[in-house]
Parts: sequence; structure tokens; C-alpha cells
Amino acid sequence: MRSTSSMPAADPACSQFHPLGLADVPRWDFTTDVAIIGFGATGACAAIEAAQAGARVMLFERSSGSGGASALSGGEIYVGGGTDAQIAAGFDDTVEDFTAYLKLAGGPCVDDAKCEIYGREALAHYQWLKDQGVPYRGNYLPGKVIEPTDDSTLIWSGSEAASPFRNHARPAPRGHVIQHMGWGGGRPLVDILERRARDLGAEIHIDARAVALITDGARVAGVVMRIDNRNHYVRATKGVVLATGGFVFNDAMRRKYCPDSFRVNSPIGDRDDGLGIELGASVGGDPVHMDQFFTTCPWTIPADQAHGVFVNVAGQRFINEDCYHGRVSRCAIDQPGGKVYLLLDSAHFSQPLDLAGISIVATGETWDEVEGELGMTPGTLAATMALYNTHAALGRDPLFDKQPPILVPLDQSPFVALELNFETSYFSFFTLGGLKTSTDGEVLNRAGDAIPGLYAAGRCTSGLPAWGHGYSSGLSLADCTFFGRQAGRAIAHA
Repeated sequence: MRSTSSMPAADPACSQFHPLGLADVPRWDFTTDVAIIGFGATGACAAIEAAQAGARVMLFERSSGSGGASALSGGEIYVGGGTDAQIAAGFDDTVEDFTAYLKLAGGPCVDDAKCEIYGREALAHYQWLKDQGVPYRGNYLPGKVIEPTDDSTLIWSGSEAASPFRNHARPAPRGHVIQHMGWGGGRPLVDILERRARDLGAEIHIDARAVALITDGARVAGVVMRIDNRNHYVRATKGVVLATGGFVFNDAMRRKYCPDSFRVNSPIGDRDDGLGIELGASVGGDPVHMDQFFTTCPWTIPADQAHGVFVNVAGQRFINEDCYHGRVSRCAIDQPGGKVYLLLDSAHFSQPLDLAGISIVATGETWDEVEGELGMTPGTLAATMALYNTHAALGRDPLFDKQPPILVPLDQSPFVALELNFETSYFSFFTLGGLKTSTDGEVLNRAGDAIPGLYAAGRCTSGLPAWGHGYSSGLSLADCTFFGRQAGRAIAHA
């Protein structure tokens, strides 16, 4: 509801670092129950739930339409515990195994409570998505794929069948992709959620950038929005939901919190400049795990190339190559020398796509010759491959526990080394750290207490995809849609 106030008064100073006190608000331009900042999948799901609970909802988006990072994704949501697609394909997944894998994927950054609630409620969330109109074909696509190029639903989208995860949770494919031909299912997913939010009466304002939160004592009572080059003051009687994405496009924040991300050069996001995180911190929110980021050079995972062996510049292996491509790449970035090599024999080589920026840097009839062309210390790479091939022929990998059928000897000459250079190869990346929140989306302060009137979800928080070394495709959309719903429902009942 727009205010009928008179001519605007002078705007007081405020920013994402300094909230505006209620007493200093010169006027109210809008009044609503719930103000949501950001119109990707997170904001849309929050709006749907809040509106369904009877709240008046205003949703503000700095771009000229909905989207965010969600619309740039493949539309894949990580769901387990026994979905219809899993059962039809013969996979006996359980809530216990699914939850255990979520916790393993969170590594040292895991939020146990979020894993447990999502593990319990993922099947109901999957049905909720269908109820909003999200279509799923329901079939299973076997093999190692980045995302389906057809309209298939169920894929292996993480390290479920790879060590060490397979040793603690029974493997099952859990990536569920919207029915959509070709890549890029995130856009139609957001379109469906947008239509639902609009149908429920959410009032949408585009080309609107958040400037500062408005506080009434310790409570968040509204937000200052910049629209048409003028500050607009939004009274939110129940509070504000931050759904603004990560900070991959904020170099200052990356230098401060996530300097290792500067080893790669292809950020993914949509105006992900950390604004929501800074807004939350301005009123006492606690940003956590801000050093964490996801990265991948995904063109390394077709089945043929997954048979290969990764080594660092010293000729040493560092990962079991059958795990998720993002885990391979994140572990690669930890290696010295600014590059790693993927070793293949003639039986398993295929030419990488040009856009991958992966080059052939050595060939040879023996691994000693490849070692020489790479300029490595004699006896290093050759010894690595001799040990690998000896055990692979017996179906074993005593160092990293790579599994058959991807575990095979690389003994068919000629041999080749592909260079993945962190600066010039295509390593896409985005940040994972963000505000600490409860399972209801409440933003928490350093003491662990909820900040009244402030909620957040998605990539501006630290959620299910908390650890770069354990990421699985679909975790981000699972996190933002589910906890976006949680935040919308909780704030409506506040």
C-alpha cells in the first residue's frame, strides 16, 4: 500500500552498513506486512508462503525482472529419501541415508539442524514444487552428466557413489531436474514460481535497490529502497526477508573473506555483490563460513575423461576422479603451481570443448615420455602411473579408493596430458558463505539469538551448500527454495 504523504522530506544518511532508526524516517512511501528483497527462486518461494499465510507481501528486485542466480542454473533440485523417480528407477533411498549424505556434504561447515529438517521434509517439498506447477518427467538418466540435454529428471549430481561418501551413506542419485529440453532449466523454474507469487497477490517492484534496513530499537521494521533515483521508505510490520544472493561480484568482500577464489576467473551470479550480507551484518547478523566457495571445470567429467588420473605439478594424485566434478575442481585449486594435469590414454581420450580452455601439453608412447615433456622430476609421474595401473588392473585404488567401472588401467598408448590452468581454463565459481540463520530463516546474531523482524534465505546465508569440497549440483536450489519457504511462512506468523 502506497502512503499518501505530502512532499518528500530531506533524506537522512544511511547505507547497507548503517541502518536508519525509525524516528529518523522522513515519511512512509509503502506499507506492507512483509518486504522481500530479491526476486530469484528464494524470494519467490518466500513470497508464496507468506501470501498463502495471509500476509501482505511486497517483493523488491534491483534488476528489471525476476531471475537471480536461480535463473542461470540448470533447474536441478537435490531431493532424496524415496522420490517417485528414485523408486521407479529401482533406487531404495531412505531419509536416513539422504540426511547422512547432506551432513557429509557440509563437511566442517555443516549445519546439522538444517540437514535434519530438510532430510525429513524433502519429499514434501518436492510435492510442494509440483503443486506450484513445476513439471517433472520422472525418468532416470544414468551415467556421469553435468545436466540433462533432454527433459530427463533423475541424475547422479554429487559424490554419492564415490569415497568417502559411499562409505557412510548408501549411494543413490538425487538430482531432480525440471522437465525442460536442453540446459538452463532454472529460467522456467523461476518463471513458474513468479507466476504463482503474482497469482497470490504479491506486489512486485523492479529496478529497486536496497539501501539500508530500518530499525525500531533491536527490531527490523522496514527497509529503504532506491527507486527512480529516490529513496523510498518501506514500513514492514512483520519484517524483512533478505534473498539477495552471494558476494561473488564484490571483490573487496572476496579479498577480505575468500581470497582463494581469486585463483580462478569465471564468476557465476546475477549482481551477487553481498548487499544482503552487509545489510544483515549492519544490525548484528553473523556472517559465517565466508571463506567457502564452489568452483568447477565441468568439462572434465564425461565418463571417458573420468577414467583419467589427475596429478599436480609434482606428478602426484590428489583426488579420486570418480567423485563430483566440483569436488575434483575444488581439490585441484588447493594444489600448488597454478595448474593441474588430467592424464588419459588413447582408449579414454576425447577432445575437450574449446570453451573449456583445456590444452594438450604433453604426449608420449610411455608415461616416462609424458613426464619428460612436462618437465617433471624423473621418476615422479611415471611412478605415480605405475602404482595406479598396477592396482587398477586388480580393481583397487589403495590411495584414493576410486571405484570400478570408472577405475581402469591407463595403459593404451599413446598417452596424453591435458592442462587445466586456474587462470586461463574455464573454472566457474560462486561464494557459499553468508548470514547464519535458524531453520526458520531467522537471522542470528553472534550470540545465536534471532534478530527480531529479519529473515534470510538462499546464497546470502550459509545453508545446505556450506562446503566447497562437498558441494553437489542441486543443493543451492534445494536450499533456497526450501528455506525461502521456511522464512516466508515464519515471518507471516511472526
